[in-house]
Amino acid sequence: MDKTTKNLAWNTFKQTGNIDTFMELIQVENIEKNMAKNIEEMQYGNNKNEGDNPFGK
Repeated sequence: MDKTTKNLAWNTFKQTGNIDTFMELIQVENIEKNMAKNIEEMQYGNNKNEGDNPFGK
């Protein structure tokens, strides 16, 4: 999680006492990370080594 977002979430929690706000910001951050990962996989494909490469055998 980016430090600025974490600080914003923490300060909001301290001021409001509402843990839901903090948790929602964490969920938004996780969604953004997953979206970026999915976009990268769509552009470059899934480059995981699954051991089925005929050239490496």
